[in-house]
Amino acid sequence: MLNKKLLVGGLVSFALAINLFGAKVTAIKSNIAEEAFQMMVVSEVLKKMGHEVTETNDINYDIAYQTLANNADSKDVYFLASTWDPLHSEKIKNVGGDKKIAKFSNFVSNCAQGYLIDKKTAQKYNIKYFNDLKDPKIAKVFDLDGNGKADLTGCNAGWGCEKVVEHQLDVYGMRDTVEHKQGEYSALIANTIANYKTGKPVLYYTWTPYWVSGKLVPGKDVVFLQVTHSANPNTSSTKLPNGSDYGFNVNHQKITANASVKTNHKDIAKLFDIMEINVNDISGQNMLMANGQNKEKDIKRHVQSWMKTNEKKVNAWIKEAKAAK
Repeated sequence: MLNKKLLVGGLVSFALAINLFGAKVTAIKSNIAEEAFQMMVVSEVLKKMGHEVTETNDINYDIAYQTLANNADSKDVYFLASTWDPLHSEKIKNVGGDKKIAKFSNFVSNCAQGYLIDKKTAQKYNIKYFNDLKDPKIAKVFDLDGNGKADLTGCNAGWGCEKVVEHQLDVYGMRDTVEHKQGEYSALIANTIANYKTGKPVLYYTWTPYWVSGKLVPGKDVVFLQVTHSANPNTSSTKLPNGSDYGFNVNHQKITANASVKTNHKDIAKLFDIMEINVNDISGQNMLMANGQNKEKDIKRHVQSWMKTNEKKVNAWIKEAKAAK
């Protein structure tokens, strides 16, 4: 007969061995393909620390934050590497705020957003402000479908930026002159770029880090439009220190996780707090994707290349994170 003491002791040893191998981590993958890179970088560093990491399928932000909140007290780790702050603040608040979700320091700093038009049209009609499109004559310049309204390549529903666009169309009184085109952003912006190449005026929303500004270069091919006054549902002012106002906050991407990570996994919490990726590194990787290197195996190769280039930095993060345990 099997000795019960031996059995219990074996189970305890097995449990300790599993704990020794690291935490069980779920990396939440957003449905924006160009955000996979930073998520995979975080996953790779966690693996180097000895943790077991699995990835979800593509899911939208609302489901991502609900998943984090639902696992607020879990012994396991769930994280999202692409929380836009402050753009996603309301989404996090809606599922329980910091009692459910832990938000860490800046992971990717200084992510810009805004409206752009082609430089040629901006100079021809002296267009400087988004509000200028309240004038039906100016708006009609960007009318590509013949309904008399400017066609604005806009923001996907569920991303957060769409609420800002919709709010501004109301506040600036532009409903009658601007049509917010929504759908699959990558397809819409590809069509916008094609229109630019054929000499047509273009009006679109975009952000950085993203590959679009590598194809349509601000200052060279296109120009950012400012707004005459701030009107943003997330903040009272979007004015920059130099006086410019593009209508959107400068955001920072942060890592968010289920709240229990801070108490149950201090090494991982520390890692999430100290990791940083330069915004230009992500823009460069996104450009590779735009140029055809967009399969999962390509992104994994990009991640390994980045890890090798930044090996000293990664090792320093791991050392500091493990010291916090």
